[in-house]
Amino acid sequence: MVDKVIKSDAEWRAQLSDEAYRVARKHGTERPHSHDNFPKAPGTFRCVCCDAPLFDAESKFDSGTGWPSFWQPIDEDAVTEKSDRSLFMRRTEILCARCDAHLGHVFNDGPKPTGLRYCMNGVAMTFDPEA
Repeated sequence: MVDKVIKSDAEWRAQLSDEAYRVARKHGTERPHSHDNFPKAPGTFRCVCCDAPLFDAESKFDSGTGWPSFWQPIDEDAVTEKSDRSLFMRRTEILCARCDAHLGHVFNDGPKPTGLRYCMNGVAMTFDPEA
């Protein structure tokens, strides 16, 4: 069980940039190719809201979609899934398990070994390089 981080809307607004707040707390999407310079070094991608570890850089791959993509989370309990029927589509939304921040969506068209593509918003994560 993950210890939940719960803050008021005002607290999230004060902590986050306008874009990070819009994406992570209001379920927005950043423009594709906003993070073409996303780190490729060894390290951990963390939630911008609560700093929870989400993805290991070793699972990152270039999906060609314009958003950072991973084939698996760092731990099966790091993220949660929620049905998303917005925009006249049926998708699976990915949330931070610790604070419920919107991270992106997962699709079944990724590489081996999982066949999954976690298509994430770069602004919803920070990068912690390996020391």
